[in-house]
Amino acid sequence: MNFTRLVPNVYYQDIKDGLKFFVDCLGFEIAHEELTSDSPFCVIERDGLQIFLFQHAELAKEHNPEFRFQTKGIEDVYKTVSASHPEFLHPNLSKVTVRPWGAKEFALRDHQVCIIVQQW
Repeated sequence: MNFTRLVPNVYYQDIKDGLKFFVDCLGFEIAHEELTSDSPFCVIERDGLQIFLFQHAELAKEHNPEFRFQTKGIEDVYKTVSASHPEFLHPNLSKVTVRPWGAKEFALRDHQVCIIVQQW
């Protein structure tokens, strides 16, 4: 058995919020979109990562995922995000911090998703 990728589904009440967070702030690109359909969704990609974004109000109420993105350049990621979209910095981890387990981390959030950016 061989798995090659984990592709999460993320649900938003308004998919435009997810596009602002992932595309505008984090630099993902839209690989496929059906944004004008009755059930809007799209596939976003960056650096070999892929996420499906869905507009689905009921599921958005039930799911508040947290993801961890690992990088080898956390200072560059932080500099870019904090300059362009400081409103997404998580108030509990808004600066690059060395955590007790030895990793450098900072966190981002919108009203639906939390992302921890991590460098070992």
